[in-house]
Amino acid sequence: MSPDGKPQDHGGMRRTYDAWPEMAAGAYRDGPDALDVDGINHVVFAGMGGSGALGDLAVALMSGLDMHVSIVKGYNLPRTADADTLVVCSSVSGNTAETLTVLSKAAAASCRTVSFSSGGQMEIYCGRNSLPHHTVEARHSPRASFVSFLYTMLSALDRITKVPRTDVAESIRSMERTRDAVTAEGPNPARDLAGWLSGIPVVYYPWGFKAAATRFKNSLQENAKTHAMTEDVLEASHNGIVAWESASPARPVLIQGPDDNPKTKERWRVFEEYFGARAIPYRTVRAVDGHILTKLVNLVYLLDYTTIYLAGMRGVDPTPVDSIDFVRERTAYG
Repeated sequence: MSPDGKPQDHGGMRRTYDAWPEMAAGAYRDGPDALDVDGINHVVFAGMGGSGALGDLAVALMSGLDMHVSIVKGYNLPRTADADTLVVCSSVSGNTAETLTVLSKAAAASCRTVSFSSGGQMEIYCGRNSLPHHTVEARHSPRASFVSFLYTMLSALDRITKVPRTDVAESIRSMERTRDAVTAEGPNPARDLAGWLSGIPVVYYPWGFKAAATRFKNSLQENAKTHAMTEDVLEASHNGIVAWESASPARPVLIQGPDDNPKTKERWRVFEEYFGARAIPYRTVRAVDGHILTKLVNLVYLLDYTTIYLAGMRGVDPTPVDSIDFVRERTAYG
């Protein structure tokens, strides 16, 4: 840690996170016109890593709509994809082998497509094949570019995600308040949670917050260079909870929301009783009030900041991802 208590961050990641509310507002304000989605009855979101997190969040946003929504993190397009399917591809670099493969398969299957990247092979492919593509500025890294891509996508997909503009504005204002909290010199929820984390974090979540839990796991791995796990709280009641019968270095983190289903709230109380009776330390992270977009974006902001603080406490720079580079250099598209 530096003398002022802030994490060492030689790659400058924290400066980008500090600007998230402004990045989000600019991306939405300057975003593309809403895509025509007449006749679409199936939406597929394709992306990996930081771009995959965009699909996770989009699926959560659309969970209440009368629309078949799929997410692909790999090479294969669903067999049900056809001319009435919209395939949304995102790759910050524009060179993600898996997503480029899905894009080419979507075009071959006569699906409608729209793509988002900072350039790369995706932009070139779309240009050559006259496919809709939106260029989004990459900021620092794929994971730090999250809100630039998300809010550009919200603008382009306005007619299909159906998130009201007032709720988009609410999410950005709420992010500003979260920034004040996670950068405070005094009590600071992100720094406090990072200081408590040790061993292997096990992140429990209700179904609606799967996107935030998965993103937290991924950011713990990439930024803090530590192992992490996620567990759906209801599913874990039938298997994962048994692991706590043995001594473990794992630390449970419970992601809860004010609008959790009553049965989910009941299950949280059971888990808290279980951990308390066995003297297993745990922490609870509570989502803010508001639209599901507001809840998820602010959870991602708080928890990503936690991983940056944890990186500093572990003496690692959150920016480099040498292992990902190792794999990428040996993974070809085509």
